[in-house]
Amino acid sequence: MPQWLCNQLMHAFYKKDRRQVKLLNDCWFFYRSKLSPGESGNGTEFQ
Repeated sequence: MPQWLCNQLMHAFYKKDRRQVKLLNDCWFFYRSKLSPGESGNGTEFQ
């Protein structure tokens, strides 16, 4: 998972913003579903 997404998720958890947590979670699973099978998807391509 990209570091920027981890940071946003942690911030949303701390604020107890359930809507933001759900949105970020949905974005992550959408991103993961679009990766081709050969890609690792560990987020290092964003760093």
